[in-house]
Amino acid sequence: MATPPKNLTNLETVRKTYGTRTLLDSVSLGVSEGDRIGVVGRNGDGKTTLIRILSKREEPDDGRVTHAGHLRLGVLSQHDALDPAATVRQEVIGNRADHEWAGDAKIRDVLTGLFGGLDLPGFSDGLDTVIGPLSGGERRRIALAQLLIAEQDLIVLDEPTNHLDVEGIAWLAAHLRARRSALVCVTHDRWFLDQVCTRMWDVQGGAVHAYEGGYSDYVFARAERERIAATEEVKRQNLMRKELAWLRRGAPARTSKPKFRIEAANALISDVPPPRDTAELTRFANARLGRTVFDLENVTLRVGGEDGEGGKLLLRGLTWQLGPGDRVGLLGVNGAGKTSLLRALAETAQHPDRKPSDLVTTGKIKVGRTVRLAYLSQEVAELDPAWRVLQAVEEVRSRVDLGGGRELTAGQLCEKFGFGKDKQWTPVGDLSGGERRRLQILRLLMDEPNVLFLDEPTNDLDIETLTQLEDLLDGWPGSLVVISHDRYFIERTTDRAFGLLGDGTLRMLPRGVDEYLERRAVVRDAELRQPAGPAAPAVPVAAGRSAQLSRVAQKEIQKIERQLDRIASQESALHAEMAEHATDFGRVAGLDQRLRELADQRDDLETRWLELSEGE
Repeated sequence: MATPPKNLTNLETVRKTYGTRTLLDSVSLGVSEGDRIGVVGRNGDGKTTLIRILSKREEPDDGRVTHAGHLRLGVLSQHDALDPAATVRQEVIGNRADHEWAGDAKIRDVLTGLFGGLDLPGFSDGLDTVIGPLSGGERRRIALAQLLIAEQDLIVLDEPTNHLDVEGIAWLAAHLRARRSALVCVTHDRWFLDQVCTRMWDVQGGAVHAYEGGYSDYVFARAERERIAATEEVKRQNLMRKELAWLRRGAPARTSKPKFRIEAANALISDVPPPRDTAELTRFANARLGRTVFDLENVTLRVGGEDGEGGKLLLRGLTWQLGPGDRVGLLGVNGAGKTSLLRALAETAQHPDRKPSDLVTTGKIKVGRTVRLAYLSQEVAELDPAWRVLQAVEEVRSRVDLGGGRELTAGQLCEKFGFGKDKQWTPVGDLSGGERRRLQILRLLMDEPNVLFLDEPTNDLDIETLTQLEDLLDGWPGSLVVISHDRYFIERTTDRAFGLLGDGTLRMLPRGVDEYLERRAVVRDAELRQPAGPAAPAVPVAAGRSAQLSRVAQKEIQKIERQLDRIASQESALHAEMAEHATDFGRVAGLDQRLRELADQRDDLETRWLELSEGE
């Protein structure tokens, strides 16, 4: 008979109140060996308070918290306790000799996964870098490395994916899956929750609801639970049903084997249409934008240097087109040029006669005449702290047209973004960082742009707010470019992905994030195998000829991508026509034959695209 897993920690009728607000009310739960628990809920509902009490970093007002004897507990909080006078080596490696830690596979894996190499590239003095002057993101990675190198029975993580790029998040997910330690993790990264967790805790209204499975299973189970109990308002049920439909139809591989009735979940979404009507949105976007949005021809982008020389080369000879209705996700390592590219486009749109601050050394950027751009940067725009939330929104305008006949007042849009009627009268100065981020996005949408640039829009947002934002973007008729380390958000809101791989090129990624990670793995392996030696000449003669060929190939790649876009639009239109004439079997057969022909064309184009891409 199998031995039941050992219980590691228990909460018994725990209660915690701040002021007049009760965050946890008679909560009883436990963590056992092998548990991998994800904690979700709205900002301010008590997620961090729950794990602080669980790890005995904070005392409850009532109830009891118990830990198993000799429990080895590791905690990553939102504020590290690193010694600013110490070096990275002292905090992470400790007093281990070089031959000792370098021979430890786990230490090598952690350093490579979190920092990109054993010599910590990006840190001025490698392992001997002093911690004091480092940024918050760098300190957080050091604290995470310190925790993961140690042996633990239970790991408690509060937003561990913050300040990690897509590669770092993928590595951390694989690392945690391979560990024996139990895990309790607060994060808004839904892809990460699906990859790592086997149970979910949903913190809301002072209670903690437990669900089996990862995030996708949680969405299914919660939607079914709400349907049966009918405890949530209709609009929230509809949002949950919409996300459930996307998960079941668009990404079935996300979910583990659900431990509840799949048939009930399928019945729940039987009448839910796909999240986006791509053909209709493209038609709207063409009407609002015309043919041209942004056209880049042979553009080179550098940071620093003078007169096109020196500095850091980000993009070389880029020919690229952002068309009406395009929904693009930009992927790349930190420093590859994602934000610089968006900023160059935004500054060109704002001042067509002026060179962007990131020096465009060659080529030209053409902006469509009708482009009305809204750019959400990583910095939260400063607003008058005395303004009320509703006033800050109405300063932009009082009503917004979302396209497709949808119109909302400023107050209605505030409610969709979690600012209820009472919260709408809160002074901006009293808002949290996440609430200010929400308000910034809300103000952008109120200005009725037809082109949106979103640079890390998920920072500081809880899952429910992210779902609301995704729902709004589903029906938004315009061109969209998203930079995000949140893989779920990228896949949910965009139709195509492009990657900056650090070699001065922008490449289309037909298979999205998976292909990006594969290409980055190839690049890293090549860097590790490259022998040390004197640097090659900056511009050898052969490289000049190769670059010329590369530009020719790149133009053909851009042409193929436009053809693939047209085929995708034609396929969407044909599917819609088939649905409209489903009873006309002769017509459906003809439409199906046309779909097959388009599929053959797409296969040929994708094969040629891959040949050109690999040939560069």
